[in-house]
Amino acid sequence: METAICSRIALSPNHVLTSRAGDKQPLCKGQSLQRGILMTVGASGPGKGGGLLERPTIEKTTPGRESEFDLRKSRKISPPYRVILHNDNFNKREYVVQVLMKVIPGMTLDNAVNIMQEAHYNGLSVVIICAQADAEEHCMQLRGNGLLSSIEPASGGC
Repeated sequence: METAICSRIALSPNHVLTSRAGDKQPLCKGQSLQRGILMTVGASGPGKGGGLLERPTIEKTTPGRESEFDLRKSRKISPPYRVILHNDNFNKREYVVQVLMKVIPGMTLDNAVNIMQEAHYNGLSVVIICAQADAEEHCMQLRGNGLLSSIEPASGGC
């Protein structure tokens, strides 16, 4: 009967690991970018040499790569921006509604009509509040379709 035990061993930068007790040749020595070594130990029956360590499998990590948690945290910290639609005397109201629905993801007909009317009567309207990169992209797409738009930091939140 054979069993296998898997474990993770934390190593210091100068740790020496050998394949068998008494071996002079190290498997891993000195500074290393690996953070752990995955090892298996096979316990064999009587007369089979029992409990010898197999060659370790090195678990590699990518240096400088951020975790998913760090990425989500950095996204939350970045300040939101407003995309603003300005009234103009060139485009018809129906066209403005069509462009808003085409450019802004998830824009409904009712929201597009309300944004267009607010810009028409008040001179400007907030289209969407989002991250700076997305706001710049939406603004450029609105301008590319002939609408007057700008972005500004959304101080005070949503």
